[in-house]
Amino acid sequence: MPLSTSVRVRGLAAVATVCALAVSATACGGTTKNSSKSDSGSSATSTATANPDAPLKTGLKIAFLPKQINNPYETIVDKAGISAAQGFGGTAKEVGPSDASASSQISYINTLIQQQQDAILLAANDPNAVCAPLKQAMKKGIKVVAYDSDTAKDCRQLFINQASSEQIGRSLVQNIGKQLNYTGQIAILSATQNATNQNTWIGFMKQELALPKYKNMKLVKVAYGDDDDQKSFQQTQGLLSAYPKLKGIISPTTVGIAAAARYISSSSYKGKVVVNGLGTPNQMRKYVKDGTVEQFALWNPKNLGYLAAYAAAALASGQITGAEGETFKAGTLGTYKIGANGEVILGKPTVFDKSNIDGFNF
Repeated sequence: MPLSTSVRVRGLAAVATVCALAVSATACGGTTKNSSKSDSGSSATSTATANPDAPLKTGLKIAFLPKQINNPYETIVDKAGISAAQGFGGTAKEVGPSDASASSQISYINTLIQQQQDAILLAANDPNAVCAPLKQAMKKGIKVVAYDSDTAKDCRQLFINQASSEQIGRSLVQNIGKQLNYTGQIAILSATQNATNQNTWIGFMKQELALPKYKNMKLVKVAYGDDDDQKSFQQTQGLLSAYPKLKGIISPTTVGIAAAARYISSSSYKGKVVVNGLGTPNQMRKYVKDGTVEQFALWNPKNLGYLAAYAAAALASGQITGAEGETFKAGTLGTYKIGANGEVILGKPTVFDKSNIDGFNF
């Protein structure tokens, strides 16, 4: 995984199985932004009218802005979205910071506005820190789609969510509860303290833990590895040192779960401390096969990027405005419906274990 270059433009080569050509590439020409563009529509609420029969425009320029450029999971998401853009006749790139701090994405948003992108797709490091430049982008007619980690609701038109946030949070506790026979101390190893998706999931984890069947389980700590491999590794070590009776770690971040598994795999805690959470099969395969990790979960990140790209194109082409109840076609993934607050849900996460992990390659 190449490390931090401030701006990286990805090629438009086709990516694997998720990116077949789809949805009327025989579209009308793309728009060119100029000074005549209206400055109305400064938030997700707009007076624009959807035309569901409008073709996808060709020549659309879209940009993916992940939490950090060197995050393996978000690299998968963005590469798939970039190839999806090629499928509908657009161009796309990935740009972003090498760190996941709250303000690190702001300068990139400002640059993308200057470059007159048709759409900005962003996985927010902080739900509010990015709002001012994103609102400025929408004033200039640029469509804004959050994916993976949401912004405040008035700072974008759509949020492409991996799965129901409640389902993700509760299922992580349910899975580790079964593994621990609902008894013992657990900790959470999260990403950054301000990550919208992480905090939402953790909120539902705590709600699930408050149910009577978890009365013998105790959450002792929420630690933050900042989506940095080495820091997450050290946080795992610190948790096990500070809580010698710890029985399980939930890490709802692909960086964190891989780092935790790596530490435990070569320690005396292997087979004694359960690691569960969200990871990619290629990251976690060796830890599943060597017995460090029994199971973990995730959606298909390629499909997330693919769906996000088509959602942005549908917005930029006028097929949808982001209003609840509108539908759009996402290529080979089929038709999706916009829910409350502009949320589009990819689908249910998959649980990976020894029985199925070799059937996945991402």
